[in-house]
Amino acid sequence: MRVKITLACTECKQRNYNTTKEKKNHPDRMETSKYCRFCKKHTLHKETK
Repeated sequence: MRVKITLACTECKQRNYNTTKEKKNHPDRMETSKYCRFCKKHTLHKETK
């Protein structure tokens, strides 16, 4: 079952991306490097509630 998640920038704490993930394959919180338009650079984004 795919669940909706929100990715937030670790530097400025802005919630920039909405996506889905497979809960069975990735039970822990997702972390990925994405572009933040507020910081104007690539930063680490973590899954939020």
